[in-house]
Amino acid sequence: MASASSFCCPNPNPISRENGVVSYSKRLFSSSRSLFLGSKLVSTKTTRLRNRPESVSMSGSHPISASCCESFDVVIIGAGIIGLTIARQLLIGSELSVAVVEKAVPCSGATGAGQGYIWMVPKTPGSEKWELAMRSHKLWQMLAQSVRDQGLDPLQVLGWKKTGSLLVGRTPEELDMLKRRVKKLSEAGLRAECLCSSDLLLEEPELMVGEDSGAAFLPDDFQLDAQCTAAFIEKANRHFALKGRYAEFYNDPVTGLLRSGSSSEVVGVQTSKNTLYSKAIVVAAGSWSGSLMHDLLRDSDILLDVPVKPRKGHLLVLENFKPLQLNHGLMEVGYVDHQTPTQLSTTSASEPYDHGQALSVSMTATLDAMGNLVLGSSRQFVGFSSEVDESIINHIWKRAGEFFPKLQDWPLSCLSKSRKVRIGLRPYMFDGKPVIGSVPGMSNVFLATGHEGEGLSLALGTAEIVADMVLGNPGTIDHAPFAVQGRCC
Repeated sequence: MASASSFCCPNPNPISRENGVVSYSKRLFSSSRSLFLGSKLVSTKTTRLRNRPESVSMSGSHPISASCCESFDVVIIGAGIIGLTIARQLLIGSELSVAVVEKAVPCSGATGAGQGYIWMVPKTPGSEKWELAMRSHKLWQMLAQSVRDQGLDPLQVLGWKKTGSLLVGRTPEELDMLKRRVKKLSEAGLRAECLCSSDLLLEEPELMVGEDSGAAFLPDDFQLDAQCTAAFIEKANRHFALKGRYAEFYNDPVTGLLRSGSSSEVVGVQTSKNTLYSKAIVVAAGSWSGSLMHDLLRDSDILLDVPVKPRKGHLLVLENFKPLQLNHGLMEVGYVDHQTPTQLSTTSASEPYDHGQALSVSMTATLDAMGNLVLGSSRQFVGFSSEVDESIINHIWKRAGEFFPKLQDWPLSCLSKSRKVRIGLRPYMFDGKPVIGSVPGMSNVFLATGHEGEGLSLALGTAEIVADMVLGNPGTIDHAPFAVQGRCC
């Protein structure tokens, strides 16, 4: 995959209150002070929290080692798009100090391997995620507008492209479903239309269109470059380091929770290199959130099982592939069912290779901000393996060729020099909803995980929910469907 760094603004600014994103400005906690110099954080003090407990104990898998002590109001574990946007929301919406801790580097999980869709066409009006999806969609649009207001180009800064989206069906049954979906999306306030086969061919001349083909078309849908967007948000967060309110601890895995000796309240985290005291902790570690919480609570009396599973996905990227030109982002109807492992349609999506792994492949296709052809996508359960499976890549190529016959003229073996493969482990929850909320028995520890393939599209709404929880603000949307209680206990 080509680097996204060329698209990132060198001097991004935080979003202003006038954009409607910021909902809080009152100081709740003491602030920290540190300086961001180049790629290192230089602290003006080793500890700053006035009410730091005199004695602490640690629950986790590793003993406390000699390390530097720092204090922040909020520590966020995970530097994917969820963790970075939560940090951003707290920084622009309050005066709290925030630290982001990451076991590797930013976007090293699902975020950096995604297609960047911010599409509403596969969403279902009235579902428990609908309000969160709509709110996030609006906030992304506001962010792009704020970039324009600064005189910058969202395409260059965020990899932003208003592609519109097509959900393609090829049978009478699928076309009937698409008509019902368009009706619901239109009633929910979105601009949506159902395209017959002739209209679909006009929109996408390269697409194989039969007489029973059609599509749900949302012309206002857009996509981002995930790596570029995450880098932009990260740079904007670093603006607050100069004010002593932000720090990053990368390549520094969390090894334990720090507890007050008197009350057993969680008062911070221990990492492999640092002791970080905090008033609130947010776990946004994607597919690793469940195993991390298991390790962190090993010696505590809190019973918590976060059933987040890694769901592996392959994407095929062809750099500067000129033979196929697309006007919109496309996905087949099977992609909607493809998000649920029990739905493996042999009509719209391909048959599973291995029922034990619940593997499926559905056609998705788009051109990214650099003009690369991005094809997908697969889903399977194989644990935390991130190895490339060439049989799946070949199947993605074959499936794409069934929709775009021109691809059949190109053996994949002839494209090895321009071919890249993205592997991501999506944090899957069995009920299809993310987990967002406080941990029962630990009111200052919050979870934000389980977004599966929707992390980027739901990120800003999730960040708003978590920030409101941390700050004690009334929420903009109902977050009850995403509660930890009853789903992880």
